[in-house]
Amino acid sequence: MRTVVLAGCLAVLVAGPAMAGDSAQTKAPEPGTSVEMPYLIAPVVVGETLVAYAYVSSKIIASSPQTAIDIRLATPFIQDAFVRDVNAAPIGKASDPSAVDAQALTARLLADARRIVGASKVVDLRLIQIQMSPLRPNPQG
Repeated sequence: MRTVVLAGCLAVLVAGPAMAGDSAQTKAPEPGTSVEMPYLIAPVVVGETLVAYAYVSSKIIASSPQTAIDIRLATPFIQDAFVRDVNAAPIGKASDPSAVDAQALTARLLADARRIVGASKVVDLRLIQIQMSPLRPNPQG
């Protein structure tokens, strides 16, 4: 009986990645693998002037529930890397510095997370929400 159960489990493990195909990136992460990060407050700079803050919420997708635990334990270190990153280089789009370049920001934060906990443990990083808060609201608009 044990041999049949083990053979069945092995067949599922071997077939799992093959059945996932290209849609693996678009489907929902496996339960227990999402790690929501604390809000990140990123400065939005146009030229040399601070014009707003972007409040960014994100989640890291771990390769397994066990690695999600490792990521949760490293959350303060990951958050520190995120804060240093967004303060070291602008997060604005090249065409509109007052708007956040979500793709570039995602790539930067993903690289930070992988550097802190290991590339094999972090599958993806997703931005949940970006909320802009201008320093001086436009009095005419």
